[in-house]
Formats: sequence, C-alpha cells, structure tokens
Amino acid sequence: MSEMEKIRNIALVGHGGSGKTSLAEVMLFNTGVTNRLGRVEDGNTVMDFEAEELKRTSSISSGFAQFGYKKHIINIIDTPGDQNFFSDANACMQAADGMIVLVDAVDGVKVQTEQAWEIAEGFKAPVVIFVNKLDRERADFDRVLNDAAEIFDPKPIKLHLPIGKEADFKGIVDLVAMKAYSYDDSGNATEIDIPADMQDLVESEREALVENVAEADDSLLERYLEGETLTDDDIKTALKAGTLDRTFAPVLCGGATINTGIDLLCDFIVNCMPSPADRGNWTALDESGENEVEISPDPDAPFAGFVFKTIADPFAGRLSIFRVISGSLGSDGNIYNTNKSAKERFSQLLRIAGKEQKPETGAIPGSIVAVAKLKETFTGDTLCNDSRKVKFSCVEPLPTLISYAVGAKTQGDEDKVYISLTKILEEDPALKLDRNAETKEILLAGRGEIHIETAVDKVKRKFNVEMTLDTPKVPYRETIKKKVRVQGKHKKQSGGHGQYGDCWVQMEPLPRGKGFEFVDAIVGGAIPKTYIPAVEKGIVESAARGVLAGFPCIDFKATLDDGGFHAVDSSEMAFKIAGSLAFKKAAQEAAPTLLEPIMDVTVTTPDEFMGDIMGDLNGRRGRVLGMDTKGKNQVIKAQVPMSEFLTYAPDLRSMTGGRGMFTMEFSHYDEVPAQLAEKVIEAVKKEKEQE
Repeated sequence: MSEMEKIRNIALVGHGGSGKTSLAEVMLFNTGVTNRLGRVEDGNTVMDFEAEELKRTSSISSGFAQFGYKKHIINIIDTPGDQNFFSDANACMQAADGMIVLVDAVDGVKVQTEQAWEIAEGFKAPVVIFVNKLDRERADFDRVLNDAAEIFDPKPIKLHLPIGKEADFKGIVDLVAMKAYSYDDSGNATEIDIPADMQDLVESEREALVENVAEADDSLLERYLEGETLTDDDIKTALKAGTLDRTFAPVLCGGATINTGIDLLCDFIVNCMPSPADRGNWTALDESGENEVEISPDPDAPFAGFVFKTIADPFAGRLSIFRVISGSLGSDGNIYNTNKSAKERFSQLLRIAGKEQKPETGAIPGSIVAVAKLKETFTGDTLCNDSRKVKFSCVEPLPTLISYAVGAKTQGDEDKVYISLTKILEEDPALKLDRNAETKEILLAGRGEIHIETAVDKVKRKFNVEMTLDTPKVPYRETIKKKVRVQGKHKKQSGGHGQYGDCWVQMEPLPRGKGFEFVDAIVGGAIPKTYIPAVEKGIVESAARGVLAGFPCIDFKATLDDGGFHAVDSSEMAFKIAGSLAFKKAAQEAAPTLLEPIMDVTVTTPDEFMGDIMGDLNGRRGRVLGMDTKGKNQVIKAQVPMSEFLTYAPDLRSMTGGRGMFTMEFSHYDEVPAQLAEKVIEAVKKEKEQE
C-alpha cells in the first residue's frame, strides 16, 4: 500500500452543537496526539482556540488536525455548523475526500444538517452519518434514523445499534462483525455477549444490512438472492464499494464526550472511507482557461493544488492552507499562482495542528499543508508547477444576508478600520466590504449578525482598532407620477457679459426600471446644438439630488422641445443651470414620490414555524409569492421591502431557534406608502439640520 493510499481527508460536518469539535478532540486524545481530553464548555479544545470561539463556545472557523491510526494518516477538518460561518465550512469541505455528518440524537436532523448534506452531494463525496450524544436525555436513535431516511439520499443504512438509552447508553452492537462492545469511562471497549433482549432486533437488522450492502455489487446481490450466505469479507468489500460509490450512507453511533464508539468510527474511516487514490482524477482548466484537463493524483506528476483557506495573522503574516492534488513538494521551493499569473516562493512547508504550525518535510497528493507569506495568493487560487499551468474551480462564498454601516470609535481611525477589515476579508471571503458613495458609509456585509460582530471582535483583537456598527441607510430613490411641461429660465445681468439660458422641458414617468431618458426635440434652432448637452447635464445632476429628500430621481423621460438664447450672454453654464431649474420645477409639479428597494427573499424553515414566519413576513409588508416543501422543511418565496428586512437574520434565528435560513437579492424599486414616505422624508430633513 502506497503512502497516498494511507491518507484519509475527512470533514466533520453538521449543525451547530452536534458535537463535531468534541469528536475531533476525543480522536486526538485516543490516538495520543493530546494527553488530556479538552471540552468545548471549558474552552480548552485543540480545534477551537480563537478568542471569539472561546467566548461563544462554538466553532466559527474550520480547525485542522492530524493523527495516526493503524498505520494510516487521518486529516480531520472540523467545520463550523452555525449558518453564520457556513461559508467557511463550504470552502473547506471541497478539500476533503469524505464527510462524517454528525446528527445530534436529541435534536435530530436540522436545516444545517441538510445544507451540509447537499454540499457533500455537490462534491460527490461519500458520506457517513454518526449519531452522536446518545447518552443525553431525550436521545432517540430510531427517531433520528427515521428522519434521516425520509430526507437523505443516498439512503442511510445502519451498521450499529446502541445498547441502552439516554443515561443507560453503555455500548454498541456492530452489525457487520456481529459483536457487542461495552465501554468504560476512559473509552476502553470490552467485547460482551449481545444482550438477550436485543437478539431478535439484531438478527433482523443484520439481515436488512446484508440486503442493503449486497445492492452495491451485482454479483453479490445475485448470490444473495439465490440464498447463498455471504461471508464477512464479502460484506466488508461491498460496504466499502457502496460507501465510495454513494450507493448508501452508513450510519454509526456513539457519544463523543463519553468516548463511546469512537474506535469503531476510526476503524470505519480506515477501512471504508476514500483515500486520495480512491477519489481519482480531478478536473481543471488548462492555462487558456478554455479546455478541461484531467489531473491524476500522481506523486511523480508536476505539482498542482488549490488554496481553500487563508488565515490572517498580524505577526506571522498570511497563511495559505492548500490541498495537494498532484505531484510532490519539498520543504521549500518555487510555485506558480495560475489565477494571478505570478511566481511565488515558500521557505517552509507547514502542517496545521489546531493553533500550532508544525514543519513538514514534504507533501504528496492528498496532503493538506500550509505556507506563509505568499505575496499574491488568496483563497480559491490554484498553485502549480509552471511546467504545467492549470486552474481548479473553487466554490464561491455563500451570499451575504445582512449589512451594517461600520465606523471608527476613535476619530481619525477611519482609514485603519477599512485597512483592518480588508485583512480580515483575506481569511473570510464570505464577508463583503463596500464604500457606498451615495450614503457615504462603509458597509460590511456577512451571513448574519453574529458573523459581523465576530469580524468586529477580530479586528479589535488582531489590529487594536475599535469599530461601531449601525443599521445601514436604505438607498431610497425618487420618481414622478405625472406628465408636466415647464420652463427653466436662467437670466442674470452683472456688469459686462450676463448669463442667459431658456429651455422648455416636458417630463413624464417611465416604467419601473427604465432609468432616465433624454430626448432632443428642438426644431428651428431655438437652442443651438452646442448648448443642448448642457441642458441634459443640468437635469441629470439635479436629478441625482432629488426634490423630496435628496435621493436620486429615476425612471423618467425629459424632452427638450423649445427655448431661447442670447447671442452674447448665453453659455453652456447658463443652459446647465436652466436645465437644473427646469427639473426642480417639473419634479415638484409632477407628483414626486419616494421609491424603496424590494428584495426577493427565500426562507427555509421547519414546518412548525411556518405560521410565525408567514405572520412576520406580512408584518414586514412582505408579499408571499409561493411555498414549496423540501424534506421536512417549508420553503417560502416572498418579496419584502429592504427597510423591513435589515435585521431579519437575528429575528429569524430567534423565531426558529437557529433552525431557519434565508437568502435574498435585490429585485426592483417600488413606491413607498404615503404615510411611511412622510416619516422617511422627515427623518432625512432632521438629519440634515443636525449636520
């Protein structure tokens, strides 16, 4: 067996609180990597070490660790399960060859569990379900399995049965080996007889397992249907084949915090989960970016890999974590960044172990390693040997859901705020930073309120810059509802040359989304051609300032159809002012109105919260467009004004206990109800007075 075939890259995924970090911790303890068993509640785990994680007692960023087990190397990626940080989980899952989906035996399958499953499905990665926390009150293995069978595809099949329930959970029956194990407080397993009261259940479940496993191999299925008894080796071979082919999803069980069933899970990882060789070829684009090429996990081929995570450290510099797809690397050397067309050099190859970086002598296909201080390289970039330039397609960050206006707590720190946030964005591409020229705000957008607050905490800790967070201003617009024709006349005499510009403009509304249209309808030279663009410029500049509350005026047509000029006193500036006056006069007479941005919203929620969600959307002036069923969840599509949706992320979290999720994107502008428009205009006027 080659060194590459002994590597396992496994992502631990699932909803927040399902026990991913605790599972990683007990694996490291059992294999001697650590000499004490860390607890999430005590803030002393290897995988959760950032101050923000300790504060929230949950993962906000993927953690990495490696351990040896039965002559194999297992790389664990402990991904966050909170939807605020799920974009990081999404990015890191693409570096894994197999997924262990943890399901809490008490809470069952949650929205984030389904989301993790869908991502694994997108990567075509083998999945294993580990039903955790069977020692907890109200834990129910059968209920979880029934829910999983309804929702998940490929179908879950049981490999384990728990012995005892809740506080009496004390062991596991392995249906493959047909053996039962009891565990002591240190996680040591002792083989015992299968309990007498479970004999019938074990036999029937074993029969179901053999039948399910046989489906992975046609010749095996034929032998089984002919009544032949399959050997343990037959079953193990088919179990691995079916797992790798995603014919089914094996279900194992245990309790991470009580160190029960972890040895059986590690055995399964080694025996049935894919190595980089099992995963096979990867698809990339050639240097031109037009043709697909197959990249095989060959240690002797030219090096190629992709960066799936970046860590920004104010002292050590930027750390790029990447997965080697092909070829080999030494402890230092030169590499090529295809995305940036830039050569990079690294002086040390590192392996991430929790918060520590340990030197590595080399890397082969399947290795997950890191290098520091690459100048041009960021998350999503491909690194390769310049003798074979290729580019891997990496997943895009999940869309942002909430924005805040950020400011400096200390006057004069505005530039520091922007620079510090830019560095945080290097390690978290799910954050988006923007300067809104219209509202003069720095906007920080993320997946949720906690996502934004965590970024602010990181900036304070890493760069000693404190920030304020405010609800961003809504980018309202103005428009007109009537057709009018007005005169804009600018006449000024002051000694020598005067100023004279006279124009007649017809203004009328356009359908929503059509923007601005200018029509030159001058005949007979009433206004010389050289001055007509100045009239348009005057209208455009004045429209940008609006007439009601200073918001840009949109969706109207201005037709210049008459006017007058003076041979000496007329100028471009005079006609620009005349055009501006015409707009102001016309806009006031043409029933000006306020417009607000309307968002397309999709909310996914468990069935029991449907009533609350619908009522809340109606209360936000939302218009429900339709509903659909997805597994155990309901999907609601609606259109809601942006002003009513700025704080929806924390509100939805509160309404659904963190089990709901949503996406939104801009749809169109629509008229603000009169009574609300008055309040907005009044608020803007007060703000301007205070300035």
